[in-house]
Amino acid sequence: MKEFTIAPDAKAPNLSEILEGVDHTGTSVSLPVVVEKPLTLFLNGQEIVTMMTIADYPDYLALGYLLNQNMLREDDHVTGIDYDDDLGVVVVRTARKTDFEEKLKKKTQTSGCAQGTVFGDVMEKFEDICLDPDAVLKTSWIYTLSRKINQQPSLYLETGAIHGCVLCEENVPLIYMEDVGRHNAIDKIAGYMWRHKVSPKAKIFYTTGRLTSEMVIKTVQMQISIVISRSGFTAWGVDLARQAGLTLIGRAKGKRFVCLSGAERLVYDADPDQVPEESGKFQRKASR
Repeated sequence: MKEFTIAPDAKAPNLSEILEGVDHTGTSVSLPVVVEKPLTLFLNGQEIVTMMTIADYPDYLALGYLLNQNMLREDDHVTGIDYDDDLGVVVVRTARKTDFEEKLKKKTQTSGCAQGTVFGDVMEKFEDICLDPDAVLKTSWIYTLSRKINQQPSLYLETGAIHGCVLCEENVPLIYMEDVGRHNAIDKIAGYMWRHKVSPKAKIFYTTGRLTSEMVIKTVQMQISIVISRSGFTAWGVDLARQAGLTLIGRAKGKRFVCLSGAERLVYDADPDQVPEESGKFQRKASR
């Protein structure tokens, strides 16, 4: 398994820009700031949604969004994906004719950053999915993943104001995506997995964002059995995780973590006293 097959490119010129300002002392500073832009998604000529995104992987984002909205089926044949950066448009074309006019009328705004939106019945496939009962999570993997991911150069460390999601296997981080909304980052991973036929078996999902109902639903739909977050939980997110049999780990920082669902998968193979405490939050330094 190769670490970070896809990793953030913190220095990519189109993902951030330098802005001038003043700090708390009135001193002039130059600060890298993340660039967000609207991206309108079309499916076979039908406008689906406009998302705010950094648009670094518009093809994976489009595919993952459609998959997680149940608009794209696992057996669909995608005949083309066209992206126009100037227009801010991505078009996905499939061999199967599609019409989601009725589904688009039923819209739910989620708790995701940048106004995450889901269409139709968000639970339409949830109860039919059976997660891998044999999946395990060693506590040593939690500590190793946290260290590797937090030390990896990223747009978050460069600019802040962004979320990261990482597909992992055991203690190896594989695919690291970032975006202004954590729902976009997870959709990019879903799109990558579908396009490259990556199996969800034995995979672990790591996120910097909150474990909300939306994140739990998308993780379950991707058939990943374990999710780890640096952040906390929502009550509905925990309730849904328990219904689905999803292992839900939150507040994973340094030697500490909390499991509110699926604790039977945990294997305590590491001594927490041997794990160093996490240093304070990375402090971004503005140029003066």
